[in-house]
Amino acid sequence: QVQLVESGGGLVQVGGSLRLSCAASGFIFSDNVMRWYRQAPGKERELVGSISSDGSTSYVAGSLKARFTISRDNRKNTVYQQMNNLKSDDTAIYYCHASDTYGQGTQVTVSS
Repeated sequence: QVQLVESGGGLVQVGGSLRLSCAASGFIFSDNVMRWYRQAPGKERELVGSISSDGSTSYVAGSLKARFTISRDNRKNTVYQQMNNLKSDDTAIYYCHASDTYGQGTQVTVSS
């Protein structure tokens, strides 16, 4: 079955960086668009961005575009999200998504 395992979250100070990874299995990774979502405490889950199946096109939500980058390695069945200049508002659980499935999420906490 589809399995998505996120990693790379943690505690970081304002202005710091993190790179999240999502290892995928159970489906043809290179045929699928991959997405990252996040859910902050008390808020709805929101789309952070996506990347096409071949990695040639990516989208990041407008307010995050300058700081977040999504990439993928189809040889490793892994999608990444690089997050720079992190702000307190970026504190959330980050989920990767594909084939109607979410991973378990990875916590990102940005402290001031």
